[in-house]
This record gives sequence, C-alpha cells and structure tokens, in this order.
Amino acid sequence: MATLTLILLFYLFHAQLEALALPTSSDYDFSYMESVYSATDVPLEEEYDYIIVGGGTAGCSLASTLSKKYSVLVVERGGDPAAYPQVLSADGSLTNFLQEDDGITPAERFTSEDGVENARGRVLGGSSMINLGFYSRADDEFYQESGIQWDMSLVENAYRWVEETIVFQYNLSLWQSAAKEALLEAGLRPDNGFNLDHIVGTKASGSTFDEEGRRHGAVELLNRGELENLRVVVHGTVERIMLSSNASSNNLSAIGVAYTDLKNRSHRAYVRDKGEVILSAGAIGSPQLLLLSGVGPDSYLSSLQIPVVHPNPYVGKYMVDNPRNNINIVVPFTLDPSNAQIVGITNDFNYIETISYSLPFSFPLPFGLYPNSTSPIDMSVATIAGKVSEPLSTGSLRLASSSDVRVSPTVRFNYFDNPIDLASCVRGMRKVGDMLKTKALEPFKIRGLTVAEEGFKFLGPSLPDNFQSDDSSMESFCRKTVTTFWHYHGGCLVGKVVDGDLRVLGINALRVVDASTFKTSPGTNPQATIMMFGRYVGFKMLQEREEALCRSI
Repeated sequence: MATLTLILLFYLFHAQLEALALPTSSDYDFSYMESVYSATDVPLEEEYDYIIVGGGTAGCSLASTLSKKYSVLVVERGGDPAAYPQVLSADGSLTNFLQEDDGITPAERFTSEDGVENARGRVLGGSSMINLGFYSRADDEFYQESGIQWDMSLVENAYRWVEETIVFQYNLSLWQSAAKEALLEAGLRPDNGFNLDHIVGTKASGSTFDEEGRRHGAVELLNRGELENLRVVVHGTVERIMLSSNASSNNLSAIGVAYTDLKNRSHRAYVRDKGEVILSAGAIGSPQLLLLSGVGPDSYLSSLQIPVVHPNPYVGKYMVDNPRNNINIVVPFTLDPSNAQIVGITNDFNYIETISYSLPFSFPLPFGLYPNSTSPIDMSVATIAGKVSEPLSTGSLRLASSSDVRVSPTVRFNYFDNPIDLASCVRGMRKVGDMLKTKALEPFKIRGLTVAEEGFKFLGPSLPDNFQSDDSSMESFCRKTVTTFWHYHGGCLVGKVVDGDLRVLGINALRVVDASTFKTSPGTNPQATIMMFGRYVGFKMLQEREEALCRSI
C-alpha cells in the first residue's frame, strides 16, 4: 500500500509541474563557440575595454552583459565544455568528481587543511558545469548582510534573464517525490510546490538540467551577448594582474593581465582608457591572484618575497564553507538516479536536500557525498543531506606557491569552530532523523524475516540511536561526518577588500565579481545568485559608464 501511494504521489506531482511556465527541455546552444579561442591561437599582446579573469558562473553572465556595448576579453584557465562530454549530461555528474586530476580536467580537486575533500570548476562555465544543477534564488538575509546597496528591481530582472535562458522545471523522480513527502511529514511546512524563491517549508526548485538530462550551465549565457565584441580565451592561465602607479597622482590602477598558454608562452592583455580588469576567478582564485599580484597583508607577502604593491590585511581572510552532513540509505529496489530537485528549509536557517544514485560495480566513492567505501554488489543509494546555511566559523587562504598560480592555495575553513554552527548541525540532522520515521520513507526499508530485522540499511554512518536526546553523540556525529556542499565563499569581502560597488579598495580599474565577495552563501545553492550577480554588476557598470559619459558632454 505504501509503495502504491508513493507511485500515485509521483504522478500527481508530474501533472503539477506540467502546468508551470518554465520549459522542460532544450537543445544545447553552442553559438558562443564562434568567440572561443585557445590561448595558443591569439596574439601575444591585445587591448580591450574590459578583461574578465575567469569564465565561470559569474564571469559568463558578466561578459555577456558588458559585450553589448564594449569589447570584452574573458581568460579562462580551463577548456571548453564541448571537449568534456561528461559535464554536459546529468549522467556524468559523478564522473566530474571521480576523474584523475591531470591539470586540465573540468574539476580541480583539493583538500582543505580541515581534511575535507573539495573541488572547484576548471572549465568554461565554471562550477555551474560540474555541480548538481539545483537552481534557487537567494534568501532575504543574503541581501541585507551583503554590504551592497541592491536595486531589487534590477535583481529581479537579472534573475529572469538567467532563468529564461538556462533554467528548467522537471518531473520529480520517485525518490525525490518520497523525500518531499517525508520533509512535509517531518514538519517542514508549508508545501510550496514548485518555486524558485527562497521560502521556509518544502519546495521543488529549478534546475540547469533539462528534462532530457542535458546541462545548460552559465556558459550558455554567453549566447545572450554581442559575440562580435566578445573573445573568450580557454586554456589561458592568468598569473598576475598588471598594476601601474601614476607618478603625478600616486594613484594605483590595473592596466591589464599577464597570462600563459599551453605552450607556456607569455601573453599580455591591456585595458583601454576607462576600461577595467575584473576578477571572476571564484572564492579560491580571486584572492590567490590578488596575493600573487602583491595585494594583501604586507608582512605575509614580504615573508614570501612577493613585492607589496598595495597592502590589505583582509585578502584571503574570512573564508567560509557550508558544512554538509548526510546519511546514505541503501534502497531495496532499483532506483533511478536523481540530482538535487527538492529542498526543505527550516525557520532557523538549516536546509535539507536529497539525491539518489546507483552503484553498478565496485565503485570508490568521492568527496564525502558518498562515504569512502566500496560497493561489492549492485545497489541504489538515496542520500539525505543537511546544510548549515549561515556558518559563523571562518578560516583563511594562504599561498602554497609564491610564484606558480597553478598550485592550488592552502585553505582552512574551521568547520564547527563556532559552537553555534555545531548546534545548528545537530538541529538539522535531528530533522533528518524525523524524516526516517515518516510513512513516506517506509518503502525504502529492508524487509527482513522478522520485525527486528526490518529497517533502513545504511552505507556509511547512521544517526546515533539516541539522536533526539543526546547532544554529545550528535555533536560527535556532526564532527566526524562533516564534508562540503561546495558552497565556499569569502576571501575578498565587501567592506574589507572591495567596496559596495565591488571595486578593490585603493586600486582603480579593478573589481572582483564572484562569491569571494559574499559574507554568506545565498539561499540553498549559490549558483542562481552568482549568475544573477554577474548580470547585475555588468548592467550597473554599463549604467555607470553612460552616466559618466553624459557628465563629460
């Protein structure tokens, strides 16, 4: 009876989504390829109105927007996604994290000093091309705490610009339908149906995967630009920002970037008068490049024998990652894989998401999303993950090499260093425990020969038996099972490294536009807001330039 109810819920939700506005499928649009060049095929010196370092989740929408009126160069260290079929399909999501890191694969793997494995995008489109596709807008607290004076009508327009291009609605899988009902039974109400906004309760949200399982990441936002004004250089590794001081005014300005190609040839790209260099290299790459360019704590840079061009004690500081803890249920029947589709949002800022996947052979499991284990037989696994949404614990980023940008920096996030974060994890995982008691998840239990043998079978740790009453055992569970949601941010905070318009403090013609400027991670997943952010800042920059032109007439 429980299985029949589950199937009925699945088809009812299918019908509900068909009535909504977003499309369900779309072919890939590779029009942007006419503007993409390998770094080995472009001149050694060029000049543009704007130079964007990083063609990632923010960089693509920013470049597309600025190209409407000005020449734009995007320098991306990774390759074009068309060269990596696994990034274009939902079926390849696991492959992105399992590939051996050879320096050019789409996911660059790194381990923080906390001992947590992590990854960041190294491909045109950035981490939007390797993530699980979940699309949901920011929470109100994100805007209030950001240090930016937002034009909310422009925010809305920027979100819509992204959504009408690469965001899709889809039918929930069997597991996602069951997990949605379990969240509601566990008290995460109301049922908000399908909704892109951040709302307390349970909802299904958008995806950058269409109904056919094709990924439409930030790279396709380039198609909305003026391709004749846009040059995208792939396999170009920016080594430093070129900075110059005006002798008469003593003003420091960014004048361009130095980068190398796959043949290790040096390139110089310069910005024209009134142009700018914009760092969109992400929460790891942007502070790293500032430090390598001599912008950062003076005593620290001096200790590395990096000439101090502009001292700033906060570059690389206030690094934050959202802790993730999960349980993994071995399902007693074959379950179709599903990426993140639904979320439960509590009123105390914890989020719960779910996925499902199949292990068809002996399979090493990466990044804590699936515990380090090996599957000896075919099995389907369903994961329920809790996220601490606004952690107070902060860490820092340091250079692992003072001369080679290809060497990933050393990062420490200090998970649960603040006891408030640990208490938040305990609350969130207790809600996961409540889900396990619901009727909706009954069909996912193993049916034994006796009542005592019936219950959930877990791959990896399960919640403590006394999860509702024993704080110490739950705190231990949180500490031992902590891993990442890949939602790290900070390193170039507003008010510390950049001003409210994202300009680097003390340096003209240099901005940072990516999650390194964020004090908190927006909503349940940051990619929606990061893509919006690139569009938003690009539009504001166009407005600024038009206003400056009018004043000069």
